[in-house]
Amino acid sequence: QVQLVESGGGLVQAGGSLRLSCAASGHTISTYTMGWFRQAPGKERELTATINLSGTTTIYADSVKGRFTVSRDNAKNTVYLQMNSLKPEDTAVYYCAANNRRPYYMRDRSFYDYWGQGTQVTVSS
Repeated sequence: QVQLVESGGGLVQAGGSLRLSCAASGHTISTYTMGWFRQAPGKERELTATINLSGTTTIYADSVKGRFTVSRDNAKNTVYLQMNSLKPEDTAVYYCAANNRRPYYMRDRSFYDYWGQGTQVTVSS
């Protein structure tokens, strides 16, 4: 069983950048598809970005394409989300999640069995 801890959130002005990290322990992440999800107040938790086991395939929500980049370092057991050109609508709690039950079902939130506690990202206008 893998444990996940996010870091790197904070307050930033619109147009700024943040880099989120997700440090895993308890198990290597090399057998997990890893995802970043976000949840804004009053909204459903939504997939933001996901990356496959080897890092060769990434999927992004339309709202973040071209601005966010997901990456992974399996040797460091860490996943990253680089967020550029941030907008006020990116304000949310960002969660890291791991899926090894159906790793090829990258978009389906129901297969992500392991979650971090979340990190708050606030973008001011």
